[in-house]
Amino acid sequence: MSYVADGKGVPRRRRMRRAAVRGAPAVLLAAVMFSAGQAPPFGSRAAAAAPCAGTVAPDFNGDGVRDVAVADPQATVSGKERAGLVRIVLGGGKGVVEVSQDTPNVADSAEPGDQFGFSMAVYDADLDGCSDLAVGIPYEDVGTVKDAGYVQIIYGSTGTVGQEKPSRGFVQGADQPLGGGPETGDWLGYAVAAGKSASGYPFLVIGVPGEDGAGGVDMGIIHYVYGTDYKAASVSQDTTGVWEDAEPHDRFGASIAATDRHFVVGAPGESIGAVPFAGAVVAFRPSINTDGIPDPLFGMGQGRTPGPDLAAQEGDQYGTSLAMAPYRPSGAATTTDSMLAVGVPGEDLGSIVDAGAVQVYQIKADGTVAETQWIDQDVPDVEGEAEPRDFFGQRLAAVNTTTNVVSTPATMRLAVGVPGEEPAAGQADQGGVALFSMLGAPGAADSWIEPGAGIPSQPAPRQFAGMSLGGNPALLYVGMPYGPEAGRAVYGFSWNTATGGTPSQTFRPGEGGLPAGGVAFGATVR
Repeated sequence: MSYVADGKGVPRRRRMRRAAVRGAPAVLLAAVMFSAGQAPPFGSRAAAAAPCAGTVAPDFNGDGVRDVAVADPQATVSGKERAGLVRIVLGGGKGVVEVSQDTPNVADSAEPGDQFGFSMAVYDADLDGCSDLAVGIPYEDVGTVKDAGYVQIIYGSTGTVGQEKPSRGFVQGADQPLGGGPETGDWLGYAVAAGKSASGYPFLVIGVPGEDGAGGVDMGIIHYVYGTDYKAASVSQDTTGVWEDAEPHDRFGASIAATDRHFVVGAPGESIGAVPFAGAVVAFRPSINTDGIPDPLFGMGQGRTPGPDLAAQEGDQYGTSLAMAPYRPSGAATTTDSMLAVGVPGEDLGSIVDAGAVQVYQIKADGTVAETQWIDQDVPDVEGEAEPRDFFGQRLAAVNTTTNVVSTPATMRLAVGVPGEEPAAGQADQGGVALFSMLGAPGAADSWIEPGAGIPSQPAPRQFAGMSLGGNPALLYVGMPYGPEAGRAVYGFSWNTATGGTPSQTFRPGEGGLPAGGVAFGATVR
């Protein structure tokens, strides 16, 4: 598709193709990074068919029952390979809604390599009580600008989800809310996160880790879109008040996590002193300050105040993954704080290369931060043991299962993906998922699930279990898009599942109203 006289098809400059993220194995990159697409204009919104209940999330059809969005970003749509689609499974057995760029009222059209659904975030963008879905399409081409990226908001409705209101799209451009201009390999939408601020307005954070600028190639930026009128502010590490400086290959915006109180942006390519690709994170409050941007709170990497004492190492890629959950400390009347987990999948533990680790922090109501846990597989009483190229922490998911009470170890839960785990000889990169409390000693309340022991899939090489994690206060979802076809599904587990425990919910192509087939069903789940 091409554009007419709106600037979206004109690149600001052309660039060479990005190098792969340093330190990640080629086999893992092959599982998560692909190629190309296109981008479109906005549509106006129509009124909802009926009031939405707005009592749980995600709830796309507003009936008060939780739904689940499952993406297959490599799916073929209308003959277009890797165009991508999302299937929304409506709770209570009310059916499945398929959404792609060929769906009526969804802008643009399906094109090869778009990867619609590569990232997703759930929030109520228009405050009508129905959940809405922000879909990242980082490999979308904008006119002739390859992999510039694009984000669409698909609106929930008590009628037909995703089809009653035209989708809202975001691309970079001089005449667009996001400003700037599309460039080759920007990857806008590589990561997205969303919430509702303490003052009640919805916000969406869009990562653009491939953005070039004065800071150099792939310095990265984010766009902060807020309110029901979709105002936007752009933020880089060169923006006033933001920690550190924009530098080449920082990839600021490659990961994002949010609660209603705070959001955090990962820059896994950040250099700490003279240490390259050590990684860093930057925290913000979702409120616009006098500089017209979300209020910066702090930034940190390993070995930097207020971070941990453990020194940063080359290729740690601290901040590759992030997860956050709202936290209500003792004595507080509501959830005033946030618990933050930061994945460090490239962490070496002594001579064990790329074993991986996770660090957990409490972000307090006053904007200060304190480290509360260091987690790896060699920590006392933690299931398993650290091994080379486990990449413990490559993916994370976190939740507060009960926000209306003071938080406890049972309510504050964390899932850690370990896609490089090799539990038996010949099962390279089978993977697994470790579960922890975000409070207390890591080994006090941990458990482990893997294919053949909790995850109902025959153990096999290159399943990469743990590469897809998502969930809500009711269940943790583990996507299994790779490996033996019989095991390819999304499995829902209790957040307090014991080692080897079984799922309580399964979404499998060809069952329960889901169409058969698919390429990477469950690569992203929300």
